[in-house]
Amino acid sequence: MDDFFEPDDPTAEVPAEPDPPRRRRAPGKARREMDPEERKRLLIRRGVALGVGILVLLLLVLGVRSCLDARKNRSLEAYAGDVAQLTDETNALGQSMFEMLDDPGELSVTEFTGEIETDRNAMDGFLSRVEKLGVPDDMKAAQQDLLLTYQLRSSAMGEIATAMPTALGDEGSEQAITNIAGQIQALVAADVIYNRVARHKVDAEIVAAGASAPELQRSTFVPRPTFWSDPANVEDALAGVSGAPREADDDAIHGTGIASVAIGGVALDSSVANTVAAGTDPTVEVSVQNQGGAEETDVTVSVSVDGGGTVEETISSIAIGETQVVSLTLDPAPVGEVTIEVSVAPVPGEGLTDNNEDSYTVTFE
Repeated sequence: MDDFFEPDDPTAEVPAEPDPPRRRRAPGKARREMDPEERKRLLIRRGVALGVGILVLLLLVLGVRSCLDARKNRSLEAYAGDVAQLTDETNALGQSMFEMLDDPGELSVTEFTGEIETDRNAMDGFLSRVEKLGVPDDMKAAQQDLLLTYQLRSSAMGEIATAMPTALGDEGSEQAITNIAGQIQALVAADVIYNRVARHKVDAEIVAAGASAPELQRSTFVPRPTFWSDPANVEDALAGVSGAPREADDDAIHGTGIASVAIGGVALDSSVANTVAAGTDPTVEVSVQNQGGAEETDVTVSVSVDGGGTVEETISSIAIGETQVVSLTLDPAPVGEVTIEVSVAPVPGEGLTDNNEDSYTVTFE
């Protein structure tokens, strides 16, 4: 009994468990070798399945990309549309303001300064709208230039509105008028930034993305940049704000006008797009006619391109009914599509100035 309860020898070997029995292939079911044709068909089916899978994947990728591109284009087009709307409204504001400045009619000083203050508030509103625009990533550079444009305009309009009451008074009016003319130059600079930089960046991004939006229109907030940047012309305009019409020193009818404009022998028409061969001598020939009943002296003729720097010449004297041609050379020579603005400064006592300025769309190609 002691042997029966004796502990196992820890050094004794434990017999290994036997391997599980292998399944034997049933008699008569030997492995069947696949014949070459069947193997070929199997490979073809697998290849077709793989190709279909790849095609489906490509279609999914292209579909997602197409949706993303469409969404991107819609955002670009929406941005361009917002900028176009702002530009239309800004141009309308500028036209209204400078028409009032050119002919204040019977407006009193209080009424006139009130109108200027209203225009200032409208420009502040435009700036606020620019700041709140939904800007696609591709338009961020253009947005910075657009923002600068409206910051300049808002600041300039604020300064003009602040200086206007003093300019219409007696004490300090001369300095106030000079300040107003300087701020008008800032408004001209804003037009140049928009016309030469901002709008072209927007148009370029639209084209690069394959989006559909018309080219942005030009900004013409200041209709006659050279004329309105001159303090003397601003002073003359403000002299009529009290309601009294501006009169000449005599009883004669005074008036000049643009008779024709040409470049390199090509007559320009302001109602249509004009084409001039590239390399043509960039000299603008302006025919000025004395349409009044008195000899005129010191008549200033100016030309600018895209609202930029101006070229001026002065006609020392022009007889009644006489037409003189003034040649102004543009430097540098314009390239591509530009807008050429021509102006003949009104002479003292001139009441009708509609024919003293014009603008021409010209493509040099």
